[in-house]
Amino acid sequence: MIWVRDVVIIAIICLLAIPIGNYIYRVLNGERTWLTRVLQPLERLIYRGLGYHEGQPTAMTAKTYVGAVISISSLSFIVVFGLQLLQKWLPLNPNHVGNVKWDLAFNTAVSFVTNTNWQAYSGETTMSYLTQIIALTTQNFLSPAVGVAALLVIMRGFKHTHATTVGNF
Repeated sequence: MIWVRDVVIIAIICLLAIPIGNYIYRVLNGERTWLTRVLQPLERLIYRGLGYHEGQPTAMTAKTYVGAVISISSLSFIVVFGLQLLQKWLPLNPNHVGNVKWDLAFNTAVSFVTNTNWQAYSGETTMSYLTQIIALTTQNFLSPAVGVAALLVIMRGFKHTHATTVGNF
């Protein structure tokens, strides 16, 4: 009967593919959606916290966009690498695992920041809970988001061949 569960999951995915695809298309083109009323106040709050003011131009040059991608990726690398090197002294380490050797920490940080997620270690015997929660799990969401942003700028470049800006990271 496990096959029934699999068929139901595949059916749900097929049913949701077109509506979710249309929603993503509208969001990426700046169109209003049924969630605009709910999420726009939150978006404005986040922008205000980041120092963005409405009416201020948001488009970046290609150089600025690449700088933003490199900055977020570099910061992510430093956090992931640093947490692994310091985890012995940080909280949420009930198994008292030691610090990760620098070469393994470097390998893991690079792989999670680049979204390859290569794991040359053994879960809870190498990484503390804090490292897994803050560093690795966060990167499972952040690095694909950076990849999507990079893909979007490439798509914008194909669409707007004579534009001087590429959008906002």
